[in-house]
Parts: sequence; C-alpha cells; structure tokens
Amino acid sequence: MSPTTPQSTACAPGHVTFLGAGPGDPGLLTLRAVEALARADVLIAEPEVLDVVRTHAGAGVTVLDAGTPGRTATADGASTAVVVPALRDWANLVMEAARGGKRVVRAVPGDPGLDTYAAEEMLACATAGIDFEVVPGVAAAVGVAAYAGVPLRDAQGADVRFVDARTASERCWTEVGASDGTVVVSTTLDSVAAAAGELVAAGRKPDTPLSVTVAGTTTRQKTWTATLGTIAQTLKQAKVLPSPEGNRPVIAVVGERSAAAQREQLSWFESKPLFGWKVLVPRTKEQAASLSDQLRSSGAVPHEVPTIAVEPPRTPQQMERAVKGLVTGRYEWIAFTSVNAVKAVREKFEEYGLDARAFAGIKVAAVGEQTANALIAFGVKPDLVPSGEQSAAGLLEDWPPYDPVFDPIDRVFLPRADIATETLVAGLIELGWEVDDVTAYRTVRASPPPAETREAIKGGGFDAVLFTSSSTVRNLVGIAGKPHNVTVIACIGPATAKTAEEHGLRVDVMAPEPSVHKLAAALAEFGARRRDAAVEAGDPVTRPSERRPGARRRRAAP
Repeated sequence: MSPTTPQSTACAPGHVTFLGAGPGDPGLLTLRAVEALARADVLIAEPEVLDVVRTHAGAGVTVLDAGTPGRTATADGASTAVVVPALRDWANLVMEAARGGKRVVRAVPGDPGLDTYAAEEMLACATAGIDFEVVPGVAAAVGVAAYAGVPLRDAQGADVRFVDARTASERCWTEVGASDGTVVVSTTLDSVAAAAGELVAAGRKPDTPLSVTVAGTTTRQKTWTATLGTIAQTLKQAKVLPSPEGNRPVIAVVGERSAAAQREQLSWFESKPLFGWKVLVPRTKEQAASLSDQLRSSGAVPHEVPTIAVEPPRTPQQMERAVKGLVTGRYEWIAFTSVNAVKAVREKFEEYGLDARAFAGIKVAAVGEQTANALIAFGVKPDLVPSGEQSAAGLLEDWPPYDPVFDPIDRVFLPRADIATETLVAGLIELGWEVDDVTAYRTVRASPPPAETREAIKGGGFDAVLFTSSSTVRNLVGIAGKPHNVTVIACIGPATAKTAEEHGLRVDVMAPEPSVHKLAAALAEFGARRRDAAVEAGDPVTRPSERRPGARRRRAAP
C-alpha cells in the first residue's frame, strides 16, 4: 500500500460511552457527559432522560428511545421506522452500532453504576471486545435528597443505606430496619406506605421522620414530610393518593435528618420565589433566551411564545446605500436601538464580505446592555451606552451635541425597525445632528401559537406573563387571546403597562427600570412576597394558576 493511500476506516471498531444523565435537572449533566454527547454518532437513551441529553447531541446523530423499540429519530426529531431488538435487549443494538464504527452513547437515569441493566450491557461489550467507558452521573438517591433539602449525613456521621424497594429482599429490610442510620428508599408513590410498613415491621419506630419526593430536581418537584406511621394518611389527606399516576418513582429518606423542622430550613430548591411557576415569555426565541435563563434560576418554567417575526425591509436599497456610506466615511455615529438592528447590519456586512473592522473611525452607540452585548459578540465595543435609563430617552441624555470644531462629520446612521418611534430622531436633530433614519428590518405579527397554548393563556394555565413592550401586549392578545385574570401580569415600564390596562389587563408587577432582567427580578420579588405571606398566614404555598375555578379538582397529582 502506498504511504499516501488512506487506510479504510469502514470497519474500524467503534466505541461505547455508558453515560449517567442524572436525576432530571439538565444542569446536573457533567462536562464530560456534554462532551461525549456532542461527539456521538448514535444516542440510545431511556425515555425519562431523552430530553435531558438529546439537546447536547450534534446534528445528524441517530437517536433511539430505549423505551420505545421500533422507532428511531435523527437529532432534528424526524422519526422513521427501524427494526430493533425486543425491549431490554439493547446490548445487541449497542454492540451492532459499535461494530459499525460508530461512537455510541448509552444514556441512563442517575448513575450507570446503579442502573439495573447497564452492568449487563457493559459486560456484553467487554465479552465482545468492544471498547467502552463509563461517565458517572449524579445518582437519583443522592441528587433528589439534596434538592429536597435533606442531608444524608451530618457531623455524627451516621450510616447511610440505599434500598431499591422493587428488588429488596426480606433480609435487606431486616438489616436496614435494625439500623439506626439514614435509609434512602427508591420506590413508587403508591408503594411508599408499603415500604414504610416493611421498615416498621423490621424494627424501626413508627414515629421515625420520613420525607417523600416526587419528580426530584425538576420544577415539578414536590416533597411531603411525615413519619413511617403517618405517611399513608399524609398522602391521602394531600389528595395525592389514590391516583392513576401512583407508579411515579419517588425517593423516600428515612431518619432524623428528614424531619419537617429541619427540612423547612434547608429546602433551598422548592422555596425559590417562582418555583414551578409557568411563565409566558412573549418574545422572539433569540430575545427570550437570556430572560428564560434568569427565570429558570428563580425556579420558573419559561414558555417562549414569539409574538413578532422579523423580516427584511420591503425595499432594501436604502439599507444598502447606508452600509456603503458607513464604509466610505459618510457617518460620524451609528446608533443601535435593538439586538435586531445589530443583526440586520451584521447580515448586510456578511453579504458584502465585510466584518467589524468596517466600524473603524466610527463612533458606535447602543441603547442598552443587551444591544451592547450583541455588538461585542460582533467584535464591536460601543462608545456610548446610557448611564441611566436604557431607552431612546436615556441614550439622548448622554448623547453629545454636534460640535463643528470637534466633529468632522455631522451625520448619524440609525438602523431600526419600521415601527420605531420618532423620539431618538427628533432628539438627535435637536442636538444638531443630521440623521439617516433607515428601516433595517420589519416586525410583523407572528403566527398564532398551538391551540393548547392558546387555551392555557385564556384559561389561566400560566402563572405569569412578561410584557416587554406595548407591541408584545397587542400582538399576544391578537394571536392568542387575553390572559386569564388569575395570571400575574408583569410589564417592563409605564407605557407597556398602559397598553396592558387598555386591553383590560390588571398590571401586578412593573420593572423599576426598563430592562428585561430588572423585569424578571421584579417578578421574582413579587413571587417571594407572595410566598412569604402564605407561610406567615399558615396557608399552603400555591401558584397563581391554582386559584382559577376548578383548578385543584382538575390538577393531576404533583
């Protein structure tokens, strides 16, 4: 073979990564797990963690749901038929893909070392001579307890025993029943009382504290505290059982550390100000990303519904002339009033083969922090960002008047939306500047969201909605209907609040400054005050959506 002839890799052996996806919170994936997912050719995942891991898979990866044999899908979600082994005969599928030279990721809930079947699949790979590695994950028994505010050990260093109630033998129950250490039981909601009975029968006192957590580490998490002797009654009084969803997995922690008084102090996750709130974010997906991240940090579940779509101007010639003028030295300043304006100019630059160097010698202004960040991502550091209010008025407060001695050029390029107000243009002219007011993009009303979302908006299924402009109010009402009166309405400023009130909405929260991040923080403060008031009054902490007529009767078990 010639030294320059590449060797065929068609039959090169593949590799298998057995990956722990953790107990449910996507943020608990390890860095190594994310790296392995990005390189995978084939992803095989248990159904309960498929959504957690598939977002980190690369484009074109083949995704197989280990709970639904007979179906496969690419990363973009397009599903096609495929012949796969019988349920739980996944070792053959894993090895077949690896023998074809594929990088296979086999994702399981929690940690592979504690998974019932992962060890069998690893052994099958080892017997077949297929290379594999194990990427540990946060075990559910440990992660859920931490999110529930139940420490498993303290300074006394008591024993910790882990029991899977589905496979526990009589000897196992006898041993943990005779112990005075902490017992972490993996079971199901409708089997909790039976597991508690096993422990009492084995010698544990009926008044031993117990905590039970369902949907742990997710924003659907719910924890009840009781004792071994009272847990059945507690779940019945809470109307959790009987339930058709009684087979849902839970983590029960038995021992003094799960006592209600201690958990009340340590329950950091469920006590977040917006925990479990379903919050509607009516913005474009790009604009909503950072806002949604902030809401998640407060415990909310953001639901992004675009109310506007951004399209190119109908006549692009004006924009083309302005960009050429930017390069040839026609302007002293360029002012960006939105992230979309930055995007529009950037796209036009790329169309002409230009980059951020074309801004050399030109002063750049940004209306606020988000717009400034978009410019920095483009490689442009703005010269002017409002020191006060992040708005056109705030920008004018800091904008220098035209000075013929120090300013060689008196013209400003203002790329903006077709529906922008005239505040900035009028203000700049008053300061002595000539303004090329150019339509860089058009905003049009987005298509209506799915019927399910529209019903949730009108029926009170959302706990809060954030309005970041008057147009988001008008467009949301236009494409989806008016939010229910139990929904908390939060507005970015007085003008937006006025528009909301004109549409018959009660404004509950208003940002102290016109900033989306200040708006999210104001909603979190509102949620915290609401929660504190309920706790002080001795009432259960509920979400706004649970106040609508019939909500508690229809609501599924947490």
